[in-house]
Amino acid sequence: MKRRSFIAGGALALGACHPERVITGGFNGASVERGHLLRASLPSSPPVSTRKVDVLIAGGGIAGLSAARALRLAGVDDFLLLDLEDSAGGNSRGATIAKLACPLGAHYLPVPGDNAPEVRDFLEEIGLAKRVAGHWTFDERHLCHSPQERLFINGQWQGGLLPVLGVGEETLAQYRKLSRLVTEANRHARFRVPLRGPVPASHRALDAITFAAWLDRERLDDAYLRWYLDYCCRDDYGAGTSIVSAWAGIHYFASRHGFSAPGDDADRDLLLTWPEGNAWLAKRLADPLGERIVTGRLVFRIAALKHAIEVDAYNVATRQVERFEAAQCIAAMPLFIAARLLTAPSRALADAVRHMPYAPWAVANIHIEAPLADRPGAPPSWDNVLYGATGLGYVDAGHQKLDPLPDPTILTYYRAMGDDPQGRARLLSREWATWRDDVLDELSVPHPDLRSKTLSIDVARWGHAMAVPVPGTRSSHALESLQRTQAGLWRRLHFAHSDLSGYSVFEEAFTHGWRAGNAVKKALA
Repeated sequence: MKRRSFIAGGALALGACHPERVITGGFNGASVERGHLLRASLPSSPPVSTRKVDVLIAGGGIAGLSAARALRLAGVDDFLLLDLEDSAGGNSRGATIAKLACPLGAHYLPVPGDNAPEVRDFLEEIGLAKRVAGHWTFDERHLCHSPQERLFINGQWQGGLLPVLGVGEETLAQYRKLSRLVTEANRHARFRVPLRGPVPASHRALDAITFAAWLDRERLDDAYLRWYLDYCCRDDYGAGTSIVSAWAGIHYFASRHGFSAPGDDADRDLLLTWPEGNAWLAKRLADPLGERIVTGRLVFRIAALKHAIEVDAYNVATRQVERFEAAQCIAAMPLFIAARLLTAPSRALADAVRHMPYAPWAVANIHIEAPLADRPGAPPSWDNVLYGATGLGYVDAGHQKLDPLPDPTILTYYRAMGDDPQGRARLLSREWATWRDDVLDELSVPHPDLRSKTLSIDVARWGHAMAVPVPGTRSSHALESLQRTQAGLWRRLHFAHSDLSGYSVFEEAFTHGWRAGNAVKKALA
């Protein structure tokens, strides 16, 4: 990270049994101040420069980087990618703390299946995947090492995240019932990642109600099951079962390997992960682009001219306006931002934004100097979740290391705040020390020595981290229309972002970027 904003941490009293320790840290990640410049009055002075390019990509997240890759592979060289931050990657960026890599957001990629050939081709290009004897294989060094996940429940750790310790036969019966229902739903109309093609009628029916309402209808009311499903929705969508659609709740399982009840002979999802999370992938997308990535630019105006798209950007370093004229433009940004920037947003864009909430997230990277004391049960894992906790647990950035010696590491803690109507305000208004204490209090339950071994805590705040798939999202005609080439003066503009799928995962963002890049290639031909 080139930009880090640190706030000195005060001393944290540890009590008589531990020496006093100063835990340092502050806020890192996306710049809240830069993002909020769109709310301010930017300079009205004329642009200091005008640059003409064949293609201008506004937004450097995974979708924008994927679009750039599509252009590069197609032989289109005259393009620029503008990004607000000091490095590209969006919520797949990473950081380095005390020479240790860690994620600032997304931290894994499920091994892509046959429905995601574009993603798999990219993995093959960078040496992660190859076809052997008719089957795809993946570099085992990058697959998540075992043990993969565990749950702290009833005072001890269990393997896996579905609660099994202390549950009764009634709970197990509901697990089995949900497994049957997910299998049946997928048999009726396939759930796929990324999303493709028209929406089946059965999916539209599920998209019309919340997941909680569907669970009530099916009489799936067990407390352990409902906690687990709520956790899954918060983990993937940023909000719980009472907010996301039933389609989204079932899609979480049906699009992969289904819902597996205890005792089921089911395959486990294979995950690709790195100490820095998906920043590893973002870097491999960005590196070949070189100087075609222009950072520190806040795009604040996109206008359609007769023969070009005109883009104005604010250079945060020089505090001057720069203008770009592009034969084709890709808006690779959240849709609510695109609606602010376009001088004449379409009705479809306005409709999509009106019905699309966003979940705020906090990501805290905890630098610890030594392995933590542990409660009984399953051994330390890559993903560690606490039953009933406010947060989503933590990922150990050191879990992928092949060195068996216990070294200092980074624990990356996640908290989704899409269930709270005031979540964004609370995220941004809370002081760093409050975040520090909250995180330490929560994780000290399974790790009572956490405070005495913590050196620093850095918190990344994502005010609009991801679109939440609420009822109506999957069936949105507005989102479908935005994926097509626009009409009239806007025929030179193409949208590319995971928002077009209504939820934020790597495969969706990558595929939308690839689609937009290829549409531009055809338009330039």
